[in-house]
Amino acid sequence: MTLRVRESFWFLPALLGIAAIVLAEVLVAVDRAVIDGGVRIAVLDSLSASGGRSILTTIGTAMLTVAGTSFSITISVLATTSSTYGPRLVRNFMADRANQFVLAAFTATFLYAIVVVRSVHTDVDDGSAFVPVIAVHVAVLMGILDVGVLVFFIHHIATSVQITSLQKQVQVDLVAAVDQAFVDRDDAHDAVTVAPQGPDREGGRTIRAAQDGYVQSVEWERLVSWADRHDRVLDLCVMPGDHVIVGDPIAVVHVADTATDGGAVDDDGTGDGAARQVRACIMTGTARTPLQDVRFALQQLVEIAVRGLATGSNDPYTAVSAPDMAAVALVPAWRDRERVTGYLDDDGTVRVTPHWPRLEDLVDSVFEGVRTYGEDQPIVLRAALRLAERLADAGTDARAASAEQTASVLRASLDRAERDVRS
Repeated sequence: MTLRVRESFWFLPALLGIAAIVLAEVLVAVDRAVIDGGVRIAVLDSLSASGGRSILTTIGTAMLTVAGTSFSITISVLATTSSTYGPRLVRNFMADRANQFVLAAFTATFLYAIVVVRSVHTDVDDGSAFVPVIAVHVAVLMGILDVGVLVFFIHHIATSVQITSLQKQVQVDLVAAVDQAFVDRDDAHDAVTVAPQGPDREGGRTIRAAQDGYVQSVEWERLVSWADRHDRVLDLCVMPGDHVIVGDPIAVVHVADTATDGGAVDDDGTGDGAARQVRACIMTGTARTPLQDVRFALQQLVEIAVRGLATGSNDPYTAVSAPDMAAVALVPAWRDRERVTGYLDDDGTVRVTPHWPRLEDLVDSVFEGVRTYGEDQPIVLRAALRLAERLADAGTDARAASAEQTASVLRASLDRAERDVRS
């Protein structure tokens, strides 16, 4: 639910809209109290009812128009990005707090103006004139600030649509996902372990999926807390990025070695509400996200590179930057990190066992994309070779040998591509 809210265009505008309505009502009440008390505020000019209505109407109309224009620009950018760089990058714009804030600022100002204007009365209306001077001047201030928001939006949208900005955002997501899946063996802290996987447990009670979709994220701390309370060990059958349908096994609950009871989870995974609690910690949705899905985060970077090599785009320099940006996340992990094999409780007991992808498989996926789509592009092969050489220099003996073997294959491909270009 948190992820859906964060990537929605409605939450922040709704939140600021409610705040604007509340602020409008509060300031109107303050204005009534000031007028009833006979207090005059020297810095605020008195306004006629018609003048106050005119100002509020102008601000409200302008803000609603600008909000519609901003939304149209955003939709146009989404369409362009989807067709050029890949439809999966649309979520980056949806989750962009700046875009959400701009839309929220304009709609909140509009709501504020229409709430305040309804309180303006003339002698003709009800026999007593009332103009909320403070509220009107605050509306003017909000309108001035919204001009700055509009200028910021134009700058931001022009910057964010650039390919370098898109790649940087994807790189940030990739680094965050890698940091969750892989940790330094020597720096493994109290919450995780990177010890070799022990032998598979036999038996256990299976918890099955209750809905279709992709696993988007897992709340590891809640799962550990649940397993600790029930003295269980939870083995996840699915990881972020996996697709499940109703009835697929998503976790197997084993009785811990220290447990004294016979188990509180039925074979079908519904006993004692345990299945519902476990399912609530595993968020599913209609699409993959890079929040914890390290494969998808890397796939987005490779996808940008592949689309740059398409005939319609013909932009190999976009593909060149993909291996360089991937190196920021992959090289440090390749040097001295291992995948997390267990999440621990406060006593250091393994309570949840995940199955993160192997780092070698992630690295291979980058070179696979290059060999498949960029084998005839020498500059792309050079970038991939540079990544392979970085990995060979940074890795341990086994990893260095694997990276060096990949580098040898890339050198051979580069020689062939250069000969083809010369001929």
